[in-house]
Amino acid sequence: MHLLVGETGGIEAADAAVDLGQSPGDIVILSAADTELGLLARAVADRPGGPAVRLCNLMRLQHPMSVDLYVDNTAARAKLVLVRMMGGAGYWPYGLDRLRALARGGGPPLVVVPGEDRWDPGLEAFTTEPPEVAHRLWRCLVEGGAENAGRALALLAHRIGAGVAPSEPAPLPRCGCYRPGTGAISESEAVAAIGDRPVVPIVFYRSILQGGATAPVDALAAALAEEGIAALPVFVASLKDAESRDFLDALFAAAPPALVINTTAFAVSAIGASHRGTVLDVPGRPVLQAILAGSSEAEWRESTRGLLPRDLTMNVVLPEVDGRVGTRAISFKAEVHDAATDSRIATYEPVPDRVRFVAAQAAAWVRLGRKPAAERRIAIVLSNYPNRASRIGNAVGLDTAASAMALAGAMRTAGYDLGGFPADGEALIGALKAPSALAIGGEAYAAFLARLPDAPRAALAARWGVPADRHAIPAIVFGNVAVAVQPSRGGAEKASLHDGDLVPAHGHVAFHAWLRDVFRADAVVHLGKHGNLEWLPGKALALSADCWPELCLGALPLIYPFIVNDPGEGAQAKRRASAVIVDHLMPPLGRAELYGPLAALETMIDEYALAAGVDRRRREHLEREIVATAAAAGLDRDLGLGADATGETLQALDAYLCDLKEMQIRDGLHVLGSGPAGAARIATLVALARAPRPGGRPADVSLHRAIAADLGLGDFDPLTLDLAAPWTGARPAALAALSDAPWRTAGDTVERIEALAVGLVEGAVGASFEARALPEHLRMR
Repeated sequence: MHLLVGETGGIEAADAAVDLGQSPGDIVILSAADTELGLLARAVADRPGGPAVRLCNLMRLQHPMSVDLYVDNTAARAKLVLVRMMGGAGYWPYGLDRLRALARGGGPPLVVVPGEDRWDPGLEAFTTEPPEVAHRLWRCLVEGGAENAGRALALLAHRIGAGVAPSEPAPLPRCGCYRPGTGAISESEAVAAIGDRPVVPIVFYRSILQGGATAPVDALAAALAEEGIAALPVFVASLKDAESRDFLDALFAAAPPALVINTTAFAVSAIGASHRGTVLDVPGRPVLQAILAGSSEAEWRESTRGLLPRDLTMNVVLPEVDGRVGTRAISFKAEVHDAATDSRIATYEPVPDRVRFVAAQAAAWVRLGRKPAAERRIAIVLSNYPNRASRIGNAVGLDTAASAMALAGAMRTAGYDLGGFPADGEALIGALKAPSALAIGGEAYAAFLARLPDAPRAALAARWGVPADRHAIPAIVFGNVAVAVQPSRGGAEKASLHDGDLVPAHGHVAFHAWLRDVFRADAVVHLGKHGNLEWLPGKALALSADCWPELCLGALPLIYPFIVNDPGEGAQAKRRASAVIVDHLMPPLGRAELYGPLAALETMIDEYALAAGVDRRRREHLEREIVATAAAAGLDRDLGLGADATGETLQALDAYLCDLKEMQIRDGLHVLGSGPAGAARIATLVALARAPRPGGRPADVSLHRAIAADLGLGDFDPLTLDLAAPWTGARPAALAALSDAPWRTAGDTVERIEALAVGLVEGAVGASFEARALPEHLRMR
């Protein structure tokens, strides 16, 4: 029945004209809100025998020719047309002008009301019905819900002479509690129904209740009940709405959550906001982010990406700003043809296995939180990339052995059972290198495989064949804590780590089967960037039951200390393994400086500059010494220098040494739970303050640039200049007093600015300053 005038694309395509081919009806209602159209379709079904109603999504009528076809074939033959206009008249000007012209030319009366909960006087010019009628229809639709939808239809019918005017619309609170099958209920009713079960609020938008699209919330509440959890669905206008925030604060105080599941989109946090976090974080419990996707289930299943860009932004990226724990998409849009209204209606259909998985994740976090520390079974997993004994515990910028000891100490203080844990990191790594005595037998592994869906189980067998009768587990158990080395995912390790197609080997799958079914872990801590679990085959996010990160880890809570300066790869673990990323510092930073032959070269070049034009024999001797020393250090090959010293050769060498000396480098490794101290702390702070930051505030300017400006060095930029360039600028006393070393290049000026920055930072933070933070010739006088 949908005649294509042009070629149509997706649900929101506007590049081509489309004839919807909708049959005429007595009442035509146009809205951009799928939930509202679905609600009105259900209200029509509840009122058999009434006037014929036709529903249409405005997003289908974006092309002018589409508007003309619809107005001529459907709207012109109606008795009354209602438009719910979101965003004001400017969002659909051609359509509104056509309908107004139709109404004033003897066609059906027109009512145009806002799509938002604020009245828009700018739309009144399009309405041909009395203002009080328009306002009352708007109130019915704004309040929402089945009863008010019925009132809106009754009022429309009354205006065309079919039935009596309905009662006033019943207001729906901006926020409140909801019970599946009942609707909005009081806070006291909701709290009374909890009993002694752990409570998990499900926070969703008021518009979902208004539109009667609560099926995903209903399904999630039922799945939580099966896990022994009391679901507490709560609707809010927005998490930025003051009334909604106050309501949640009071509700959480009356019924402290064991965990919160959030389905609202966007972020609430703001730079400089209170350390307490958002209103959802006040109870101090994890907040899981469940997704009500705007795409279809078919699109999701066929996609390797998982979600459309709009859903990625609104439901994943922005909620991550608030620190949400990512979970899964639990519902998708589905379109059906509604015969009663001859309309295409979008519904929000839950996907049962995704709903159950999110409920299982919630239950796992709740069990973890309610279990006494002494009874919690925790797996600490170390990376091993590439797989060899010398790389056990390899993590970017993190001393994993020392960090494991620090973590074990904190856990022991908190009451965890770590019986027999080694006394130091060296002993721990040594024990992990020894052959493991742990294993998972063939029967237990087969039982785990039997729970996998058919497709991934077949792919595992096709790639890796029949599993062994016994799989060794690279782990050691100390009380209730297991320390394990993550096994290879199979294949050539360096090539396979990020291979999106390589099915993990039996040993890798068996390791996770052991964690879940034999050791029975309550949570996993992966110590440091990065492992291979988050790179296993499957969707990029919004995983399905066939995706390997989920098949291996299941619903286990994953805590992931991860270096702070690589958020991109941390996001991979957040989105694919529901990891809670605990950012840790990068290693202490410092300047590379020059040592050994390179420092000697720098001294000789300084002497050469002093001797040039003064002592020819000294100059020639230094030329030979510089060339010989550079060759002995291999710099002649690195820089392509010739055997003879020339002005260009010495300039190239001088520039290289200047650049090398100013490089920012890591100074050791970070230990979890600690920070750099003494000189390392000062050097790290100076390195951080050296780089400018966005924001435009005075505090965002590079410290080194600020020093140069304050000392009147004009356009001199210590971050971008040629360090080997001769220095002809001013020599402020504040810099001259720092060293009696030669001051001949721009690099020498930068070095003095660096020394001044060190002193300023030292004074600002009140830390003890150790002179060894600077080279000998630049120590503060």
